[in-house]
Amino acid sequence: MRLSHVCSTVLCLVLAGCGPTPYRYPVSTPTIAGSERIGFSSVEIRDLSLPAYAAADEIPYLDETGKLVSDGSVLWADSPARAIALELSRHLTQLTKAQIAPSPWPSEKLPQASLDIRFETVLAHDRGNLQVAGQYFLGRLDGGRERSGVFDLSVPIAQPQTPATVASARGEAIAQLSKVLAQKALK
Repeated sequence: MRLSHVCSTVLCLVLAGCGPTPYRYPVSTPTIAGSERIGFSSVEIRDLSLPAYAAADEIPYLDETGKLVSDGSVLWADSPARAIALELSRHLTQLTKAQIAPSPWPSEKLPQASLDIRFETVLAHDRGNLQVAGQYFLGRLDGGRERSGVFDLSVPIAQPQTPATVASARGEAIAQLSKVLAQKALK
């Protein structure tokens, strides 16, 4: 390799490292109060799908013109699909005292039910709320009655709206969703 190619490669690597440092925002885990009786002792959160913008590392929001905006230097602390699956399993376990875990199922004994959650929307709006909407599908391994339904939750974002307040609102929205799933899907 010629010296000019080596110098060009080194210069590119140095310049790539000079960009803005990304800031990562963790989602706080709200305290779950109360308990819910469900019809299963074990549930696998099998599939959790997010819209492309919500699955990305950037924290998106909808501006006043209706444009979806994100900044490559403002990121979630964890992969959104992984984080939301873990948040839901944690909240549902706390609420129900059942064994609930995201896929792949960690135990040798199969779960009694599986829960697929398909999000249509996970979005902060410029008007100060975070919307979480989609569908859930409950499958039973014993061949019993399967269920499906929709959810549409809106959680206020503390003002002034910042990436940290959006992350906090997402944590609250997922906590509320876990209550909806316990009451409607898992009964």
